[in-house]
Amino acid sequence: MARQSYELGLGLTEEHVDLAQAVADLAESLVTSEVVRRDIDGAGDERQPSFWKALVDYDLLGLHVAERHGGAGGGLLDLAVALEALGRHVVPGPYVPTVLASALLQADGGAQADELLPRLVDGTTTAAVALEASGVPVAEGGAGPLRVSGTWEGVLGAHHADVLLLPVERGGEVGWVVVSPDTVKVDTQDSVDVVRRSGRVTADGLVVGEERLLATLDVERARSIAAVVLGAEATGVISWAVAAAAEYAKIRVQFGRPIGQFQGIKHKCARMGVDLELARAAVWDAAAAIDKGDDSADFAGGVAAALVPDLAVEVTQQCIQAHGGIGFTWEHDAHLYYRRALAIRGVLGSREDRVLRVAEAALAGAGRAMELELPPEAETIRAEVRAELEVIGAIQDEDEQLVALGDGGWVLPYFPKPYGRAAGPLEQIVIAQELKAAQIQVPSLLMGIWALASIVGHGSTELQEELALPTLRGDIMWCQLFSEPGAGSDLASLQTRATKVDGGWRINGQKIWTSMAQFSDWGILIARTNPTAPKHEGITYFLLDMSSEGVDVRPLREMTGSALFNEVFFDDVFIPDRYVVGEVDHGWQVTRTALASERVALSQKMEAYANDRDLLRFAGSHDLSTVARFRLGELLAESQAIDVLGARVVLKQLMGADTSTTSSAGKLLAMGISQKIAEYIVAELGVAGSVAVPGERSDHAMEQLLAGRATTIYGGTTEVQLNVIGERMLGLPRDAEPRG
Repeated sequence: MARQSYELGLGLTEEHVDLAQAVADLAESLVTSEVVRRDIDGAGDERQPSFWKALVDYDLLGLHVAERHGGAGGGLLDLAVALEALGRHVVPGPYVPTVLASALLQADGGAQADELLPRLVDGTTTAAVALEASGVPVAEGGAGPLRVSGTWEGVLGAHHADVLLLPVERGGEVGWVVVSPDTVKVDTQDSVDVVRRSGRVTADGLVVGEERLLATLDVERARSIAAVVLGAEATGVISWAVAAAAEYAKIRVQFGRPIGQFQGIKHKCARMGVDLELARAAVWDAAAAIDKGDDSADFAGGVAAALVPDLAVEVTQQCIQAHGGIGFTWEHDAHLYYRRALAIRGVLGSREDRVLRVAEAALAGAGRAMELELPPEAETIRAEVRAELEVIGAIQDEDEQLVALGDGGWVLPYFPKPYGRAAGPLEQIVIAQELKAAQIQVPSLLMGIWALASIVGHGSTELQEELALPTLRGDIMWCQLFSEPGAGSDLASLQTRATKVDGGWRINGQKIWTSMAQFSDWGILIARTNPTAPKHEGITYFLLDMSSEGVDVRPLREMTGSALFNEVFFDDVFIPDRYVVGEVDHGWQVTRTALASERVALSQKMEAYANDRDLLRFAGSHDLSTVARFRLGELLAESQAIDVLGARVVLKQLMGADTSTTSSAGKLLAMGISQKIAEYIVAELGVAGSVAVPGERSDHAMEQLLAGRATTIYGGTTEVQLNVIGERMLGLPRDAEPRG
C-alpha cells in the first residue's frame, strides 16, 4: 500500500527514507499505546523503558556521534530523521534528553565528550539537559572551580538521569556544566507531559571543577542543537496529528457523508499538512546547516526554534478539534501528543524570546541564502553550459541575443528539442545558475509558457513550426482565455460555445480575468464543442489570433487602478481547423497540461510582490517597537522556511520524486507571505500607509498591499489549493457533486 506523503518524513535521500522506515517499524512494534500509557500511571516509570535495548541495538543512541566515540558517524540530520519517526509515538523515557546531551557534548568536543559519549551511545548512561528556559544561575569564581547555587525548573528526564548538563552564567556568558545527580537535589515535578517526566534540580553551593565545564559550546549553538533535536521530535508529533485527523475525517460520517468531504474539515486538515511541510523544512535545514558547519547554521536553528514548537501546539490543537468530543477524552491519544507539544515548546523558552532572536539576528545582518548542494556531475554540465552561454553573452544586439536564446532552447530548457534542451532537473538548475551568473536575461513569456506547453505537447507539426519558435524568441505575446463569469476555479463549467462550420469553428461567448489580452497577439482558448457531453468532456482547445474579426477586448480596472485584466467577448469569431490543439471534444486533457505548467510556475515567490528585501529595508530604516520586531521575526522565520521548502521541492525533483502536493503547499505559503509582509509594512507606517508622506515609501507600500490581494486568487485560489492538498496529500474524499 502506497504511503501518504505526510508519512514520508523530513529526510530526502534514499538512505534517510530507509532509516525513517526502519525506525518507524521498530517504534510500531515496540512503543505501543500500552507501553506509552503504562508511564501515565507510573507503572512504566523505569529508569530505562522496555524498548531501551532495541534503541541501543539499532544504534539510535549514536546516529549522530563520531565513530571514535562508538557512534555511527552520522550527523544531526540522521538523528532528526529518527527523532521524527519516534516522535509519532510520544516515546517515554530518557531517549530524547540523552541524545540531546550527546549532541551538545559532541559539539563541545572536550574532555567530557571523550568520557561520556561512549557510555551514552552504548546505553549504560542516560542524561538530562536543562536549557536556558529552566533557569541560568550565576556561577561564582574565576579561574579554577566554580561554586553554583540555584534552581533549574522543568529539566526533561532529570529524575532518572545519570548525568546532568546544566546552564550557568559565568562572566556574563552562558555555558553548560556536567554534574552528577548525587551532587544536587532532584525533585519530580507535575508536568503537562504525563508520559515523559520532568524534574526540578537544585544546587546549594555546588562546587564544579573547571574540567566539568563545556568550555567551547557557545549558547547560540546549544540553542540551535536543541531546536533540531526537540524540533524533530515535535515534527513527528505534528505528523501523527495530521495523520490521525485525516484518517478520522475519512471514516467519521455525519449528514450522510464523511466529514472530510466538508470543506471546513478538509481545509483544516490541509492547513495542518502544510504546517507539517513547513516544520520539516525548518528542522531539515537547521540540521543540515549544522552538519555542514555553515556560518548561517545558528540563524537556521533560530528559524526552527521560532516556528516548529508553536506549529506543533497549533496542529495538535486542531487535531483535537477535528476529532470533536472523542478527541477530548482521556482514552484517546490526541491529548498525549498535545501535551508533548506543549512540553517541547515550554523547555525551548518563550515564543517572544525565540522570535525576537530571529529579528535581532536579521537586523544585525544575519541571513541564510538557499544554495543547493548538487552532485559532482553538475560540474561537467556546468562547463558545457558556460561555454555555450559565453557565445550568447558576447552578442551585443539585444534582438539577436533573444533569437539565439530562443533557438538554442535556453528559454524553456526542460522542453523537448528543438524548442528546449530536453534538460533534466539537474541541468535546469545549472542553466538557471549560469544564466544568472552571466547576467543574461531570457524573455519573460508569461502566458506563452502555457501556450507552448499545449502546442509542443499536443499541437501539430505545422502549429509548432508556425508559433513555437517565434514565441520562444519573444516575438509573440499570449493570453489565456479560460475563465468565464460562471467558470473560474471550476473551469469545466465553461459556457463559451464553438460551432463547427466549413473549414473551422465559430466561437460565441465571453471570457473574463484575462491578463494582458489588450496587448496579446494570440490566445489559448477553451470552448464547449459538445453541449450534451459530460462536464469534463465535449471541450476543445483552440489557438486564437487576437486580431480576428469579432474579438472584443474590454479592459477591467483593478483595485490598484491598473487594467491588466480584461473581459473578452466573442461574436461569431472564426477559428480555422488547423488551430485546434489535440482532439476535438478532448481539450480537457490539453487544458490540464497548461494548468500543470501554471502550478509549477506559481509555486515560487514572485519578485513583483512584497518580499524579504522590502521587509528588511523597511525595518532597517525605522525604529521598531518590541511588538513590531516580534512580528518582523515571525515573518522572517516563515519566509525563510518557505524558501527552504522551495529548495526541498527542487531536490525532490532531482531525485525523481513526486512534488505535486509540495508545490501546491509552496504556492499557498509563498503567495500568503507576500500579503503578510505588505500588510505589516503598511500597518507599521501608520498614516504614511494610507497617504503619501515625504520621506516614506508610502506609494510603493500601498501599491504592494493592494496588488498582493490577487496572489491568493489567480493560478488557483487559496480555497482550491486547500482542496488539492487535502485530497492529494491527505487522501481526503473529493467534494460531493452538487445535486441536480
